[in-house]
Amino acid sequence: MSLPTMTMVVLVALAALLIAATVQSLPQGAPETVCDTMLPFHSGGRELPKNSAPPFGIETSTSVVGQGQTLRVDITGLTPELSFGGFMIQARNRNPPYQIVGQFGPSRDGTIKLMNCENSVNNSATHSNAGPKQQVSLDWQPPVDFLGQVVFNATVAQSYAEFWVGIPSDPVQVVRRDVAGPAPLPTVNPPTNFNTGSTRTPYVPPNYVAPTVSAVVEDTFYDGCGEIKNCFGFPNGCVATRSCTIISAITVRGEIYEFEMRSGKGTNAAYVAMGLSDDARMGDDLTTECVPENGRVNLYSSYTSNSPYAAIRGSVSQNSARLLNASFVDGVIYCKVQRDPVTVVQGRSFDLKNGAYHMLVASGTALKENSVGFHNIGFLPSSNPINLAVVQELGGSSMLLVRLHGAFMIAAWIGTTSLGIIFARYFKQTWVGRQTCGKDQWFAWHRMLMVTTWSLTIAAYILIWVELKRAVWHAHSITGLITVILCFLQPIGALFRPGPNDKMRPWFNWGHWLGGNLAHILAIVAIFFSVKLPKAELPEWMDWILVGFVVFHVLVHLIFSVSSIASDRHQSQRVNTFQMGDMPHHHQHAMRNGMSMERKMDAPYGGLRKGLLGIYTIVLALFVVVLILLVVLAPIEKAFK
Repeated sequence: MSLPTMTMVVLVALAALLIAATVQSLPQGAPETVCDTMLPFHSGGRELPKNSAPPFGIETSTSVVGQGQTLRVDITGLTPELSFGGFMIQARNRNPPYQIVGQFGPSRDGTIKLMNCENSVNNSATHSNAGPKQQVSLDWQPPVDFLGQVVFNATVAQSYAEFWVGIPSDPVQVVRRDVAGPAPLPTVNPPTNFNTGSTRTPYVPPNYVAPTVSAVVEDTFYDGCGEIKNCFGFPNGCVATRSCTIISAITVRGEIYEFEMRSGKGTNAAYVAMGLSDDARMGDDLTTECVPENGRVNLYSSYTSNSPYAAIRGSVSQNSARLLNASFVDGVIYCKVQRDPVTVVQGRSFDLKNGAYHMLVASGTALKENSVGFHNIGFLPSSNPINLAVVQELGGSSMLLVRLHGAFMIAAWIGTTSLGIIFARYFKQTWVGRQTCGKDQWFAWHRMLMVTTWSLTIAAYILIWVELKRAVWHAHSITGLITVILCFLQPIGALFRPGPNDKMRPWFNWGHWLGGNLAHILAIVAIFFSVKLPKAELPEWMDWILVGFVVFHVLVHLIFSVSSIASDRHQSQRVNTFQMGDMPHHHQHAMRNGMSMERKMDAPYGGLRKGLLGIYTIVLALFVVVLILLVVLAPIEKAFK
């Protein structure tokens, strides 16, 4: 073969290789060096991923999978004629630290190559050959000790120069595993291989613009509310704005009664429930509960009791309602239920056709054995009982008593108590000789402020009992009850105050001081706890306002304490300036008269104390006004919309 002929053969071979390179990906699949970036190193990294909408998608066989169960994952083109050569896929925790989760199973036809990323086994997968393919199906298994949401991320190469990085699937919820679920995939190690040390999200190349591949889907749950079905949700008024944390609907067609319920996104709800009540309060109510368990949503009917509070499933026939449709996607619980027109519970008849009931909605993050837990996400009764067949706009029951309870407690324990303690502790030697109603100024102000505290506290406690009509035990109610008891006992103890020279007077002083300060501290702690109560509907940032008050209150006490120490030292120096034993008798008599006059004068630095009191009173009033507005106008975000 001549040299020109040989040269021509070499050029043709090189051209063939270049053509093959443009239509094929890496023939042996992605290397493990790209586990973190998922970025093909084509042409030495000079080839960048496309930023157009990918023509390929990641589909899962279900949106909910139990721990240790098997899920099918498909990589496919958006149209049947599309094919691709190479791919890489892995599942990552949707939330920090975004670690790779789970294991892929080996393929039966050998077209899939498993990868060991982040020191784990088989937690990623790639192609074993770069031939054209329209679809790839993989088996994936979540760890047995992982709960939460995962998203499958894939790199898909249509050709050597055309590839898309980080194509996401819809979120998949991993829930508590079903013991009777399918057998686990054969693996080298137990399927608990996720690296909690990784905090790196899937790679996004520089200047890469993620395409928008899905349009915003309009929420159709609210369609027909007030027209063909009764809708009611939490918080109050959320149906009009389509922004409910808990939403329910009742549709009546003849004698068919369909109930729909849905929890809010991002609430981490363990259940969503709807109740029918005679009195707009939990207790003696028929409830319908939808609870995600073992990869599916289960329906339960319960009957609530008041003392003690419980939702008892055994009291209600579970055949009185049927689950028509349900889903648990992206942490949102949805169910559609048909109830019998009449349900008899413990001799009591719930007649949906002829009766009138308050609608109740509730949701919480915890479950009990054979029951739902406390409705810490939200609870709201409708304001009026309704006939379920009469379509109308519904509003929540009045929150007036709850708002007044909160406002009274803030005025009492942030306002009057704080100021009353300041007077009693630092102003006994101020305004000396001036009296009101025959009492020293400090005592008159202290007594007036503390009587106001006592009155507001008792009134607030009565109001919340009228609202709830039963005891509810949680951190806020327990600390609040102790505060009320201490507050109630303080003035009774004061009635038996010993005389100034009585030997029991020091014991009284210490007891009165301890009881008052302990009540004040517990009251402020109870107010902190109230911010977390769903019924209060207070913003979480209210905690920072309370922290600001505490810091300000402590700082003022420190300044007053330093002032008192300086004042006492100044008085002591004046007394010790002269040694009375070295003076003539008539000089000692004059000195005693001077000391007597001095005791009738204000202690040193009286101007500082009065000025600081004025500043403290103004700032304290601002704190009280802001906090009361947050309580009365709750939810404050809605008030300003």
